[in-house]
Amino acid sequence: MKSVFIVFNQANTERVEYMLDQLKVSGFTFFEEIQGRGTNGGEPRRGTHTWPEMNSAIMAVVEDDQVPALLSTVKKLDNRNKEVGVRAFVWNIEQTV
Repeated sequence: MKSVFIVFNQANTERVEYMLDQLKVSGFTFFEEIQGRGTNGGEPRRGTHTWPEMNSAIMAVVEDDQVPALLSTVKKLDNRNKEVGVRAFVWNIEQTV
């Protein structure tokens, strides 16, 4: 199994949830109001007067064979509007209880 951590501008919340529904990823944890800045020239998302936008994140644990389709769909979403931004990170899940 893999954990996929998707970080996105809050403007993409409905699109990300729709993407997960379409890929039949039913379980996830949703994190609201995440602050940060992208490594590739991204502007800060701080929820302040100067940097008013905020990010959110979703973490889903999926089967290994679901990862390629999920990453491909995240990339397509990112390509729709590079300035809004969405990123996905994958790591192994050793055990669950």
